[in-house]
Amino acid sequence: MRGEFAEQFHVLQKALDEAYAAGYFGTNILGSGYNLKCYIHRGAGAYVCGEETGLIESLEGKRGWPRIKPPFPAVEGAFRKPTVVNNVETLACLPHILTRGLDWWSSIGTANSKGPKMFCISGPVNRPGCYEAPLGITLRTLIYSPDFGGGLRAGKKVKCVFPGGLSMGALRGDLFPKNPTLGEIDPKQDFDELDCILDFDDVRRYDLLGLGTAAAVVISEDTDIRDVLVNVARFYAMESCGQCTQCREGTMWMYKIAQRLRAGAGRTLDLDLLEEVTRNMGMMPGLSICGLPDGAAWPIRTLVYKFRREFERHITAQAPDAVEKYARQVNPAAYDLPVLRGQAKVHLGGTFQVPPDAKGG
Repeated sequence: MRGEFAEQFHVLQKALDEAYAAGYFGTNILGSGYNLKCYIHRGAGAYVCGEETGLIESLEGKRGWPRIKPPFPAVEGAFRKPTVVNNVETLACLPHILTRGLDWWSSIGTANSKGPKMFCISGPVNRPGCYEAPLGITLRTLIYSPDFGGGLRAGKKVKCVFPGGLSMGALRGDLFPKNPTLGEIDPKQDFDELDCILDFDDVRRYDLLGLGTAAAVVISEDTDIRDVLVNVARFYAMESCGQCTQCREGTMWMYKIAQRLRAGAGRTLDLDLLEEVTRNMGMMPGLSICGLPDGAAWPIRTLVYKFRREFERHITAQAPDAVEKYARQVNPAAYDLPVLRGQAKVHLGGTFQVPPDAKGG
């Protein structure tokens, strides 16, 4: 369990103590002769510990980052013993399936996405929290229904939503007009995408990586999309474990470009660069130890092409010399001094020219 979850730890420990007191853990459980012990291990939190081998590394008291596979955990996992890693939500569903039956389970959800799901919603909504609902509710329902998010505070509109956590990508909110063509989805068109069905199939029509954790992050209409980009890029740059070059370098360079855009010194070329980096840092089997490169690339990519017009408006409003001033401010030693002293050449119109004050010198 993440060490930051201080309050939740005590809640879980109390439940575990109650289970021991009831005889569900310990020796000779319910007179069956079967023994089973249960412990809570607390460790430093890390995003990559969501990957099973990273979790095992943390459990063993080491740095929490993914292992090279094979061997897979079912062959050699925790303390070099065969280990099965399961999601808590998956395990919580098992008693209901076993006691109520498969037909009951199959009656919940959509054709290819069965059962209930824990949906989280955060951001400037009236009722942030975690809610259980059948798979197949729409994102609009999750945000606006009084049973769930209850709408945005102060009656504001939604600009952007990450419906499955950041790594699954972004959707446009109702700040955009409704799609006049019912049922047809083109992620490149600037239309409201809140009618996305939260199951394992429909999300892909909106160019999302998947449903993910179903933890929706809502962004209101008065938020600068450049701030969103910086926040997302910074998170993945800080959480990359650094083992894979394309992830370590790609996330950090995307963060630097995002910072420049937010500082009012962006270029249209930067938007193209971000899309290019996101296309090349993931989705290539065998080149990454875990899936973090894909998870880092997808939100950046969807933010750039779904909100490109807003980025371009900010770039157009910049001062003509904004990019040069920012470069001089960030790295004057590398940019200003060699040119001023005649030790470097100035890039002009696609060619490198000798500085005027260095001619004949």
